[in-house]
Amino acid sequence: MAIPKPEFTIGIEEEYLLVDRDTRNLVQDPPESVMKDAVRKLEGQVGHEFLRSQIEVGTRICSTIQEARTDLARLRKAVAEVAEQHDFAMIAASTHPFAEWGEQLTTDNERYHMLAEDLQVVVRRLVICGMHVHVGIGDNDLRIDLMNQVSYFVPHLLALSASSPFWHGRDTGLKSYRMSVFKALPRTGLPEVFSSWSEYRRHVDVLVEAGLIEDATKLWWDVRPSERYPTLEMRISDVCTGIDDGVTVAALYLSLLHMLYRRRRLNQRWRTYADMLVEENVWRAQRYGVEGSLMDFGTGELIPYAELIEELIDLVSEDADELGCVAEVEHAREIVARGTSADRQLEVYRAAMATGADEQEALRAVVDLLIHESVAGV
Repeated sequence: MAIPKPEFTIGIEEEYLLVDRDTRNLVQDPPESVMKDAVRKLEGQVGHEFLRSQIEVGTRICSTIQEARTDLARLRKAVAEVAEQHDFAMIAASTHPFAEWGEQLTTDNERYHMLAEDLQVVVRRLVICGMHVHVGIGDNDLRIDLMNQVSYFVPHLLALSASSPFWHGRDTGLKSYRMSVFKALPRTGLPEVFSSWSEYRRHVDVLVEAGLIEDATKLWWDVRPSERYPTLEMRISDVCTGIDDGVTVAALYLSLLHMLYRRRRLNQRWRTYADMLVEENVWRAQRYGVEGSLMDFGTGELIPYAELIEELIDLVSEDADELGCVAEVEHAREIVARGTSADRQLEVYRAAMATGADEQEALRAVVDLLIHESVAGV
């Protein structure tokens, strides 16, 4: 029996940081009026995150990438305006260049208090932000099948989104340090490979019935079936500072899922590889971003990311055309050519240091870059 074509709707969630315009540091305890004003502007599309210095937004269910971009731009603009009214600024980056995690305050929320009690210092270190992309796939078994296959590509998406080179005022040497922090949590990383939806649910139920988790929202895999929506949720990416970069990551993920579904209808499948191999590519994406190389497991060779992105664009060209997002997918070339947010942050930092700035001045210059680029084009 043929599986009906998935909806391929799309929704994007982003997490932002609030910074003080004078110190450029995180706002530890913003007044309640910040969230109240944001909710007034955005109703159900904005909410708290684990730390008080964070704010999360989510687009509506969108039929096209262009619709998702329009809604995301509206959300970014509204959060930036609310922040400005309180003499703060919003930045879209997966780490703050110099904030200290030990100084941050947890949001007063029962769920977050439970997380803090359960995970202790591991979760208190999460001064990190991400972007999650939901793609509508109504059939449960198809969702699992596509999850098994698309996991191969999550390193490519991570490299393209990297925006977290700094931690506690230090150049970490990584383009996505966020991943190093996040992986300290349990139940993270690549998803297990399951033969069916029922097998997936059996494994989840083991954890739930043992009282280890309340539900599958506590599985923080790089890609997972959403517990709340009939979607396959990609979670590996950093939040992109530039909105068009984030939309490109979302468009590429959407096109990859469409490609895998199309191949399935032709009785073709993308080969699955052991997690230990794909994790090597995750590490390389984390470490080098788009300036590095990833392993092509078919040939057994390291391929420069600039070549891989051309292969990916070609691989999904038919799908991007059908989905109406060719321009958004091809924007990946520009990201590779000029670098990700992580690359631009490092350029600004090094340029400031070269002209005589001290480390703190150079890091504040990075924050200024993030403030500007987070709302550019919205």
